[in-house]
Amino acid sequence: MKIWLKRIALAIIVILAVATIGFIWWGNTPLEAMPEAITALESDNDVLVINKKWMVFNPINASTKTGVIIYPGGHVDPRAYAPLAKEIARNGYLVILPPMPLNLAVFDINLADEIMAANPEIETWYLGGHSLGGAMAAEYVAANPSKVEGLFLWASYSAENTDLSGIPDLKVLSIYGTEDGGAAEIAHSWQRLPDDTVWVEMEGGNHAQFGSYGIQPGDGVATISREEEQAWILRETIAFIEK
Repeated sequence: MKIWLKRIALAIIVILAVATIGFIWWGNTPLEAMPEAITALESDNDVLVINKKWMVFNPINASTKTGVIIYPGGHVDPRAYAPLAKEIARNGYLVILPPMPLNLAVFDINLADEIMAANPEIETWYLGGHSLGGAMAAEYVAANPSKVEGLFLWASYSAENTDLSGIPDLKVLSIYGTEDGGAAEIAHSWQRLPDDTVWVEMEGGNHAQFGSYGIQPGDGVATISREEEQAWILRETIAFIEK
């Protein structure tokens, strides 16, 4: 009997080890960023890009006291969000796009603390993200409401047990596409957000086009181009910050 128990225990250990290795491999092989996203990591006359620990986009021709942190979507190469990050910076804001452990923001929800501490010159912070990144940004804001001016949810929503509706003076933007497979869940999340949340529904937009990568099941089929959708996202996000 003891021999069988040892064999069963060994089998369980092997299964867990294989599952762990498989998960780590999966986490480290995210959906790849498109070539145009890689190109966006190059500095130009308006934006200085520093790609080291984090991807930092700094406006060259403007002095800013406002910072924007973007948590990337789950299982997506964070570089896929470089085009939007760079264009936000071009509008005069410091933008920081950090990689996440195993490409899942759930493993470092409080990374915003480290980013803020490393940039003491910034007085006002906006935090948000795409999909899982937005949901984890909402978790951070729920626990640290005094540290941010606003939360932007790109095709995202807070968890059912994360209620932001009672946080005084919190600015929230929720923007999503009508063709997103999760559009209904996003729209239903209004109960957990402040009454003055800015809602933007993009006709023809889907889930994947918030970044520059491939598609995953449930992303939906867009009827507008990636360029159109990202221009819409940029316009509404800038308007939200400036408001």
